[in-house]
Amino acid sequence: MKKNGHQLEHPQEEPLSGGLPRRDFVKYLLAGSAFSVAALNKLNAGIYQSITSLNQKYIEDISPDGAYWDEVRKLFLFEGQLIMMNNGTVGPMPKPVFNTLMKYFKVQVQNPYDVYNFLPGGKEGVRDKLAQFIHAASDEVSLTSNTTEGLNFVINGLDLKEGDEVLISNLEHPSALGPWKLKSKRCGVIVKEVKLSLPHKGVEEIVGAFAAAITPKTKIISVGHTVFITGLMTPIKELSKMAHEKGVLVLADSAHGLGMLSLNMKEMGMDFFASSPYKWLGAPTGIGLLFVRKEAQDKLWPTVVASGWDTTVGASKYDPAGQRADAMVYALGEAIDFINHIGKDRVERRIKALAAYLKQGLSKIPGVKINTPTDPYLSAGLTAFSVDGIECSKIVDYVREKYNLVVRTIGSRDAGTLAVRVSTPLYISTKEIDMLVEGVNALVKHKV
Repeated sequence: MKKNGHQLEHPQEEPLSGGLPRRDFVKYLLAGSAFSVAALNKLNAGIYQSITSLNQKYIEDISPDGAYWDEVRKLFLFEGQLIMMNNGTVGPMPKPVFNTLMKYFKVQVQNPYDVYNFLPGGKEGVRDKLAQFIHAASDEVSLTSNTTEGLNFVINGLDLKEGDEVLISNLEHPSALGPWKLKSKRCGVIVKEVKLSLPHKGVEEIVGAFAAAITPKTKIISVGHTVFITGLMTPIKELSKMAHEKGVLVLADSAHGLGMLSLNMKEMGMDFFASSPYKWLGAPTGIGLLFVRKEAQDKLWPTVVASGWDTTVGASKYDPAGQRADAMVYALGEAIDFINHIGKDRVERRIKALAAYLKQGLSKIPGVKINTPTDPYLSAGLTAFSVDGIECSKIVDYVREKYNLVVRTIGSRDAGTLAVRVSTPLYISTKEIDMLVEGVNALVKHKV
């Protein structure tokens, strides 16, 4: 891979937190029984102490750049100077999460008995930790595999009959559309699309569009909270208030929300909320969140069950039954600890500041169209843009080849949403955003 026309050198073997050179880090994690729980705790404690020291040193600094974030970036194990700006698909794991994941996956290698005797015991502690992280009650939190699974659990679990209506927008992810199409074929549910304009004009327009579409047959609004295709942050709080006044449930597809935003389920007010912690929170793939508001639980059947489904109280009854990889549950708990040490409000501020900086840079380039709102209440870490006369795929390929910078295409030409989508996670700097803007500028000026 090249950067600025030159072959990248092998990354330097600087010591990691805990004193290990980068090259030996993974070997140490995989090195038999010598790596105990105590060693894991010591290794992660050293990392968290470094974050605590940074917090104390830069307590007043909420800017999106500087020494604080340079140090945080070092807590990720990127290969070959990769610039990962596609958290919207899959994000990286920070070192403490990787440490924890490897330790608990090793249990099956060393002592399979503990896979069922010891590991499941930590699940409820992680559920409690996740509930606190999103300002929910523990009995409102289900641990799923991903957003798609959570959406399916809600859509399959609702008692809807022929003629009942569900409202969706024209910007929904296929993983949200597919389950409703299946529900429609099986049960005769009517799926009605509410068209949201581009660019998005504001809270009133969005909420008003859904309000106007509600009829006596409308049972639920199913909508993207963090809209994958434009970067819109749907105003779920206002939408839920309106919907509940009309006796309508709300399901939020927030695949990107957990780790991107400082979430508060009580304030947002929706009935169901599904998210994927492996995008922005730093958890491993294969673990997800489904929030089910207490007041809505009597409306939702569990989908994947074993014995005890009819006596379990709370949202844990929606956890998919059967043997699962508990190492990922422990790693989710570690990912929450990692963000908590930095501060989830601080993380959200950084992500939004970086996105604003990106939009500002792109807006100066002739021919650029930005599909994402500039209002920080209606946008966060996803920015979608296109350039007149230049294929989106060409932009993606060019910045990857020139800068080792990863973004992706998104959307549809026919729908007018075809764009380059950029993620601005906490470990990215304005310098790297400048590189992306520089690349787009070069394509525009020279039609490379």
